[in-house]
Formats: sequence, C-alpha cells, structure tokens
Amino acid sequence: MTIVPPPNQKTIQSVCVYCGSRNGNKPYFTDTAQHLGTMIAEDGLNLVYGAGSIGLMGITARAAIQAGGNVIGIIPEHLNDIEITQEGLSELHITQNMHQRKKMMFDRSDAFIVLPGGLGTLDETLEIMTWAQLSLHQKPVILINLNNYWSPLLELIDHIIDDGFASSDNRNILQVVESAEAAVKLLKVSPASQATSKSELF
Repeated sequence: MTIVPPPNQKTIQSVCVYCGSRNGNKPYFTDTAQHLGTMIAEDGLNLVYGAGSIGLMGITARAAIQAGGNVIGIIPEHLNDIEITQEGLSELHITQNMHQRKKMMFDRSDAFIVLPGGLGTLDETLEIMTWAQLSLHQKPVILINLNNYWSPLLELIDHIIDDGFASSDNRNILQVVESAEAAVKLLKVSPASQATSKSELF
C-alpha cells in the first residue's frame, strides 16, 4: 500500500541515521542497517550520517549508495582517519569538532532514525531528544527498537519521568518501531510541523 501525505504537507527530504561504528555481534543488526540504507535511497530520501565506513554506519551508507541514493557524510577532523571515511559519498563535510558535526547533521536533516549503537549513538539520541524537549525543534525522532535492543533506554526514560525529573510529554519525543520498514513508513506520514526547526537558536 502506498502512503500519501496529506495535501500541502511538507514531506521529509533528508533523514539522519544514528548508529554504531561497530557491527554488533548479531546478524540482524547488520541486516537491518543494510535494509534501512536501501529503503532510504529507494524512497528518494537523502541519507545524512557520520561519514564512517566501519560498523553499521558504513553498512547503511554503502547500501544507500548501491541503491543510487544521495549520501551526505559529516565527520570531525580527529575522526577522519580513525573511522576511515566512506568512499563514494555524494557530499563529504569535515568539521573542526564534534559540536560542529552534530549541528551540521541536524541542519541537513528533516528527521532522525536511531539504529542500535554504542555510547556515541546514545549520546546523539539523548541530545536530539533534549533539543526537542527544549523546543529547539519538532523533527521526528524514530527509534528502531530491534529485538528490544533499546528497551533498557525506554525503561530508564520511564523511570526518570515516574520519579519526577521529566514531564510525561517526553515519552512522545521518541517514536518507537521495531523494523526499518516501519521507520521509513513513519517518515511518510510525519506532520508538517515536525519538519521545521529553530536551529538558529543554538
């Protein structure tokens, strides 16, 4: 079934994918990353990511490139050699530091999808959630909770809310799905207001 956005709704053009610079130790991590990259390209979306060629980052990017997608890599100078920048990118931007990298990734994206990853992925996810909490943006943040990988994070967020350190509205910042297909489908029905930002505020 083809999902058609409502008339006059701004559609998502670019999606930032946060994910690990390692493959993980289960085959469904890499399978999902490859599938997501392919789907993003086949749907005509731009992929924005951290520019590395290793881990789930590299798998997602190469899948999108192979499917004819537009892939935008953004990496800070100090990681450019360590993470081995992916070849064949449509655009490569090398920033002076991590803060500039995160800001550029945000500015170039209309939405965010989170795959499994490590501390860096967790940091990026919590930061983009915090920016939404502070009303700096209303862009969709979609968490792929693959085989309950992110369930401990969701439980922690519930714990924080239940103990009074965050509003219950914070539960709605993350849109939780279980597959790449579900994540891409969500992008197609995102409300117009979620595709805008206030990036000039930070």
